[in-house]
Amino acid sequence: MSGAPRRVRVTSPQTRIALSRGHRPPQHLLPLPEPGSDDAEALAAARGVFARQRRLAVRTLCALGLLLFGLSGLLGGFPVLGRVTVGGIPVSWLLLMAASYPLLLVIAVLHVRAAERIERG
Repeated sequence: MSGAPRRVRVTSPQTRIALSRGHRPPQHLLPLPEPGSDDAEALAAARGVFARQRRLAVRTLCALGLLLFGLSGLLGGFPVLGRVTVGGIPVSWLLLMAASYPLLLVIAVLHVRAAERIERG
């Protein structure tokens, strides 16, 4: 086995550059502004916008959960919806395909509009 060729690790140039940097702290992180400066006011305003958008995201997730779990509960609670047909298609399938996706789109559009309103305000 002494005559076997030596194994060579092959990496891309970008990987070699990234590995050569080591574990230096990121350069893009800036220190927090001192209290009373204009930067501190801007930071407080940005944190307020972030908090309002986070609350909006929680409300949107609750609406999505209500839609998805509520629809599942409705179909589980009323199994007769799987036997009733409209135009040869079970009502349960119509609810899943014709009702859930438009409602998901409405929730998404309302979320984006509210998030933009928060950013403008």
